[in-house]
Amino acid sequence: MNKKLPLLAAATALTLLATPSAYAQKAYDTGVTDTEIKIGNVEAYSGPASAYGIIGKTEEAYFKMINDQGGINGRKINWISYDDGYSPPKTVEQIRKLIESDEVFLVFNALGTPTQTAVQKYHNSKKVPQLFLATGASKWNDPKNFPWTMGFQPSYRVEAQIFAKYILKEKPDAKVAIFYANDDFGKDYLAGIKDVFGEKASKLIVAEESYETSEPSIDAHIVKLKGTGADVFVNIATPKFAAQAIKKIAELEWKPMHLMTDVSVSIGAVMKPAGLEASEGVLSAGYLKDASDPQWKDDEGMKKFMTFIDKYMPGANISDANLVYAYAAAQTMVQVLKQSGDNLTRENVMKQAANLKDFVPDTLIPGIKINTSATDFAPIEQLKMWRFKKGQWELFGDIISAETGG
Repeated sequence: MNKKLPLLAAATALTLLATPSAYAQKAYDTGVTDTEIKIGNVEAYSGPASAYGIIGKTEEAYFKMINDQGGINGRKINWISYDDGYSPPKTVEQIRKLIESDEVFLVFNALGTPTQTAVQKYHNSKKVPQLFLATGASKWNDPKNFPWTMGFQPSYRVEAQIFAKYILKEKPDAKVAIFYANDDFGKDYLAGIKDVFGEKASKLIVAEESYETSEPSIDAHIVKLKGTGADVFVNIATPKFAAQAIKKIAELEWKPMHLMTDVSVSIGAVMKPAGLEASEGVLSAGYLKDASDPQWKDDEGMKKFMTFIDKYMPGANISDANLVYAYAAAQTMVQVLKQSGDNLTRENVMKQAANLKDFVPDTLIPGIKINTSATDFAPIEQLKMWRFKKGQWELFGDIISAETGG
């Protein structure tokens, strides 16, 4: 009897030894093999938002670089990107094609709030990751109701929360006038400001004025807002109207603290048409380095980005922020796939996407890090303030985090 005990112990030990290797076995879902990972995307290569098409092209080039370096854990990325013309019905058609015909593993960084809203329920019913969406809506951070959907960039609501924190710190007794687009974009901002102001909102906000994108001029709104005596002006407008607001404020010789959404920080499309002198002192916030700004020329991350551009996208316009954005998103996607190892199931990829800890893509402003969790599907929730000075944007102050107390 005693002789059997060592044998039993040995058998148990063998079983224990065998178990870890069982966990290490490869697990694949549709779209993955020993040699390939199939990634889908829809992009506005044509239509009203075609300026964003460069995002898809940059990601394609980034994945080509990764493939040239041997891929991810030995697997090459097979990138399939279709044009949806920024039209929701077309998006539905192209996403169905990617999932049902091409049988992609996941869809990455698809563009647009209205377009991606049209396929969110479909993605979640099919349990196919709708990962790192290229849209600033706050609704992508809803892991409870949409566990297969995650955004990427800071949401409009996050940016507004950061503006509100800045206002409270710099002007605790501010009289705030909010000028916003009467749509989801504008309302997201309004909600973010009120999140942080809390009970003080009714005291701090002296005016909320919305505009319609069909209006030819918003001058009358600005005149009305000046009349409220506000000393802080929050400009939640798309480029054309943001420029009109800057110009009118200067004409009226009104000098409030002027905070403007980063949707409208383009020097060429907003600040120059408004007038560089009129734009002096306008504030905004950002999270990406500007590749055309000489302040980053010795930055290690920017050197890697420039090496990539020189080899894979020669002649590209580096002053287009879409390039540094696409690079950061693609680098984050690669990190998630690396973390997934050989367990390339859709469920595990979502689990790894929700388990990013202080990840720093090369093109993010120093100090800004990507963090996610099972209950927080908003990868970037920090920004740094910047001020328009002598024809360019200058960073200043500390990194501000959207989390309460951050």
